[in-house]
Amino acid sequence: MQFPDPQFRFFCDASVLVAPPHEVGQTVHGLRRLIPIVGGTATGDGWTARVLPGGADYQLIVNERMAELDARYVLETDGGDRIYVHNTAIRVGAPALIAQLVRGEAVDPAQIYFRCSPRFETASPALSWINERLFTGSGARLPDKVVMRFFEVL
Repeated sequence: MQFPDPQFRFFCDASVLVAPPHEVGQTVHGLRRLIPIVGGTATGDGWTARVLPGGADYQLIVNERMAELDARYVLETDGGDRIYVHNTAIRVGAPALIAQLVRGEAVDPAQIYFRCSPRFETASPALSWINERLFTGSGARLPDKVVMRFFEVL
């Protein structure tokens, strides 16, 4: 039996604007932070969307090298369709670089491993195919936003 190797097709670029984090503090699982999502944009092949304010990125700084991210927010396309985004990710780097990111400082994205597994959900008949696909992506944390590129796994 032969299985197809996964291929990737560009889905969209997203730029998600964030506010300063709400620090929960050091818990038994790691440093907990909640980062409000306040806006942004997404651009796909032939479509654009805005990131609606009100989402959040629930972060767990597991150790000095790694963070687990769990972002949830809504996109509204230029056609008025809404897409719920649930994006889980890991971000790994040298301890000094991760400390800079936690403080909200700029770090060269090439120095950080940031990979994600977004799930998209919609009620739109025109976009219903995204409910039935897997996606992957990579990203970078900048001082005031997170930028990501998402791909459909074929």
